[in-house]
Amino acid sequence: MNDDDTPHDDAPETTAEVNEEPKTAAKRHQTNRILLVPYPKFVFMYPTLIVTAIATVILYIGGYHAIDPTTDPLPVVMTGLFLVVMMANMFVIVFDFPRATSLTLVFIVTTIALGFWLLVLAKPDFLPSIQPLVTAVRPAANATFFLCITIAMLLMYVAVFISVRFNYWELRNNELLHHHGILSDLKRYPAPNLRVDKEINDVFEYMLLGAGRLILHPSTEKRAIVLDNILFVSDKERELTKMLGSIKVQVGSDSGVH
Repeated sequence: MNDDDTPHDDAPETTAEVNEEPKTAAKRHQTNRILLVPYPKFVFMYPTLIVTAIATVILYIGGYHAIDPTTDPLPVVMTGLFLVVMMANMFVIVFDFPRATSLTLVFIVTTIALGFWLLVLAKPDFLPSIQPLVTAVRPAANATFFLCITIAMLLMYVAVFISVRFNYWELRNNELLHHHGILSDLKRYPAPNLRVDKEINDVFEYMLLGAGRLILHPSTEKRAIVLDNILFVSDKERELTKMLGSIKVQVGSDSGVH
């Protein structure tokens, strides 16, 4: 058989494999990075924003641009709901509620509610006596008020998401990077032997956005790096543990070869 008659099928496959290697390497480079963004506590105010947006829509549809608290019950209900949610939201932000404190708070609220229920059972005339005091307090706000609150909070959220772009941390294959400042100043820490601790300081913040604290211990730094309000902190911890584990395996294999 002539050499010219032999098929040459290997050349196209080799070329395709060579062309695929840069794409695979680029894809691997994009995925081997974890962003750690410490957010301000304002991000936990989104329940208040949701209530104000709902109140704005309901009151605008109902035409409550000018209201009378004595004759218009819907604005009173929406304003009362807004005040309750806002106070609860601010309570979560101002105070930290670890697991023990949260259980204590639940027991206190339950005890007060049970005591009030027993008081009403023992003295049926108690509620009619305080009814004038309760009905006298009728806070009410119109649709324009809730629209202004909604716009103001949306602008605050935009400012928050812009500001965090100038202060965040990034873990790559072999180094921990701190991006900060308007001019994107950069500080580098070695990633191998980096130890990561997770803390859940507030149960309610964890319930709202899965937030918690990450404590990073670079091998070259005497002081730990504390990152508060990391959203979905459990997922971030799993990603960090997986990447740091692969870094240790890679470093060990390299040292074994040399």
